[in-house]
Amino acid sequence: MLYDFKDLADDSKIWVYQSNREFKAQEVEEIKLILENFITTWKRHGDDLKASYQIKYNQFIIIAVDETYNGVSGCSIDASTHIFKQIENTYKVELFNKLQTAFKYGENINIVSLAEFQKYVKEQKIDRHTIVFNNMVQTKKELETNWEVTANKSWHSRYF
Repeated sequence: MLYDFKDLADDSKIWVYQSNREFKAQEVEEIKLILENFITTWKRHGDDLKASYQIKYNQFIIIAVDETYNGVSGCSIDASTHIFKQIENTYKVELFNKLQTAFKYGENINIVSLAEFQKYVKEQKIDRHTIVFNNMVQTKKELETNWEVTANKSWHSRYF
């Protein structure tokens, strides 16, 4: 069951999928339709899931499930993985590459390998105050408070 993202509980489980490139406006509209169709029929062992999604900066796709209504299962997670693999194939992007990290430079979002991120830290092109995207957040509340943060407030701090 598709709900408005803001109406989901703060402790709703989330998954952040980071694209290795920005989606074009037309692609965003198409992806919205794919996600809406998927979430409308997304189930856990035949039971509806109360879920939603957001696309941020045309580069991050976030799905959320309010597990106080019905929790996700292995099968429902597999179904969502299948949809994201489909999006990857259709739009020729990477959504599952956990060895890339995102940070802001001015208003631009940069996606680099962890090795490049470490190199930029050593070269002092990135510092503790650089805005990074902490895709390890687990809940809607964490998304709102700990997703887009300075590097010293995320797992990225280990590189300083």
